[in-house]
Amino acid sequence: MSIRFNSVIKPMLAVRSEPFDSDEYLFEIKWDGTRCIAFVNRRTVRLQNRRLRNITYRYPELSDLNRYVNGSVILDGEVIVIKNGKPSFRLLQMREHVDDEEVIKLRAKLYPAVYIVFDLLYYRGKDITSKPLIERKQLLKQTGINRHPHVIVLDHIERYGKRFFRLVKKEGLEGVMAKHKYSPYEPGKRSRYWKKIKVMETVDAIICGFRHDKRKISSLLLCLYTKTGSLKYIGSVGTGFDEETMGFLEKVMEPFITDRPAVKGIKIKDAVWVKPVIVCEVGYQEVTHDGRLRAPVFKRIRYDKAPEECTVDQVKHRG
Repeated sequence: MSIRFNSVIKPMLAVRSEPFDSDEYLFEIKWDGTRCIAFVNRRTVRLQNRRLRNITYRYPELSDLNRYVNGSVILDGEVIVIKNGKPSFRLLQMREHVDDEEVIKLRAKLYPAVYIVFDLLYYRGKDITSKPLIERKQLLKQTGINRHPHVIVLDHIERYGKRFFRLVKKEGLEGVMAKHKYSPYEPGKRSRYWKKIKVMETVDAIICGFRHDKRKISSLLLCLYTKTGSLKYIGSVGTGFDEETMGFLEKVMEPFITDRPAVKGIKIKDAVWVKPVIVCEVGYQEVTHDGRLRAPVFKRIRYDKAPEECTVDQVKHRG
């Protein structure tokens, strides 16, 4: 089914992989911001996140993308906020989930977003998702979108994926995306044409509760959905957030506090339970034999991901 300019589009997703070399793949930096598909023509700009929600109002600095393209285009990329040359999860969270117009304008000036564009799905009124990736990237350079002060058209290298991964790891970045040169764009599909190679294993988990220490959050309690639709406890995370983030998390979780734990049969002393509606990204070293995360580190809240997407098949069991 061909895509249309006025439709909503589920982004193409990747499978996990280890570093590799190949003449058939392109290798890009994995930015891990907020996934964003941009619908741009002469009259309008519409930004859509992974959950198919309109987030245009959230990024006023991107509202004039249409001044830099000719005709109609649909772009795929990531919105990030940069601090000291690297993406900042904390500052990105300051931009997400904000509805007050004045606050949005202020934070746009304080923490301006950058749109990292890596694919082109629609060009000059035509669906081009069936064209090979290498051709779509060539056409992307012709759109003129790279002239926008808040846009970066993502570059890539060829063949040397292992070496590139080592460099990305050394720079403290999230990882690498490997994409087959001649792959089509497959909306909504987790395709083997695209492979994500992360420096640290991560999981998008559901917050099912938290524990306090001297009136401050000391740890978040995490769970994932099983194949049968029940929730499984995967442990807690108590590192990775500063005092500012803790305060932010308290405000986010407060409306969802409940007396009933979402995970059946679980008993944790001094736990405060919350409804399973908030998703966070957590890094970890490995998973133990009983399914608990080892050495977990909190990374960020994921407003762009639904709890139903957080399943146990994300994690690798090594313990």
